[in-house]
Amino acid sequence: MTQDNASRTPTATTLPLSSGDWELDPLHSAVNFTIRHLGIAKVRGRFTKIEAELYVGETADDVRVSAEIALTSIDTGNPDRDAHTRSADLLDVEKRPTMAFHSTRVSGQGEDWTMEGDLTIGDVTRPLTLAVDFGGVVDSPVDQRRHAGFEATGEIRRSDFGLDFGAGFLGDVVKVQLDMQFVEPGEPQGQGG
Repeated sequence: MTQDNASRTPTATTLPLSSGDWELDPLHSAVNFTIRHLGIAKVRGRFTKIEAELYVGETADDVRVSAEIALTSIDTGNPDRDAHTRSADLLDVEKRPTMAFHSTRVSGQGEDWTMEGDLTIGDVTRPLTLAVDFGGVVDSPVDQRRHAGFEATGEIRRSDFGLDFGAGFLGDVVKVQLDMQFVEPGEPQGQGG
C-alpha cells in the first residue's frame, strides 16, 4: 500500500436511518436465549421486561445503543424452573436484578453489522460482540411512523460473570438472540407541527 493510499482510510459508513433518538417498540421486541441442559438438550427462554435506547448520528461511529433487561422477568415456560433460576442458587436476582449493555462500537454495511460493547451482570462487566442483521426500515400502517428492525445474536459465558453454578447440568455458554424494533424520532408522517 502506498503512502498515498494509506492516508485515505475509508470514511465512516453513512446510515439509512434518520438522526436522533429512536424509541423502542416493546410490543415487537424480544430478548431470547438458549442454554444446554445436561449437555444433551436445550432450554429456551426469554426476558419479558426490556428497556432500550438507540441513538443514531450521521455515521456508524455516532451510533449508541443501551439496553437494560430485568432478570426477574425470565420466562422459560415453566414457573417452577423460573422461580429456581431467580433464586440465590442461580441468578440471585436480589443481588443481580438487571443485565445492562452499552455499545462502544458499531461497524458494517448493508444488512450485516457488528456491535461491540460492555455487558454488566451484577457487579461484573465484560466485553460482548453481537452480530447484527439490519432488517430494514418501513412505514407502519398502525402508527404512521417509520420502524427499523434488527436481529442481534451472540454468546455469553456464564463463568465470565461469576455465574458458574450448576456446572455439570447447565452449559456455560448462553446463546442470545435479540429481535428489536425501533421507531423513528419525530411526529407521525402527515402530522405537521
